[in-house]
Amino acid sequence: MKAGHALAPLAVSAIVGAGLLASRAAGAADTYAAIAFSNVNGFSGYGHRYPSRQQAEERALIECGASCAVVMWVRNECAVLYVGKGNGYGASRAVNEDAAVADAERQCQAHTTACRLRLMTCSAY
Repeated sequence: MKAGHALAPLAVSAIVGAGLLASRAAGAADTYAAIAFSNVNGFSGYGHRYPSRQQAEERALIECGASCAVVMWVRNECAVLYVGKGNGYGASRAVNEDAAVADAERQCQAHTTACRLRLMTCSAY
């Protein structure tokens, strides 16, 4: 009986350990993307395939320039930016590219006219 009791904690430890390793592996697969935009001058920039939100946002801001702000960030999703007349814009995110595009266009049209797709980036590609 004592041998059986000694094996039970080991088995539980192995199961818990395997779960933690699987959890870390899943977390390691997360990728981030961000879009920056300036409604002052219409400049935009993006960063994608980064291991952290901060890195993706920093890259987007570097590409965009001084008057820019991050308008969208995603983890394991796609981000879309539509821009229209007077630098009005709409930004959206979704796992499905088509859904993100449709929502960003709808948001842009709610603020301005002549909306056009400016940027689409997905965190993993």
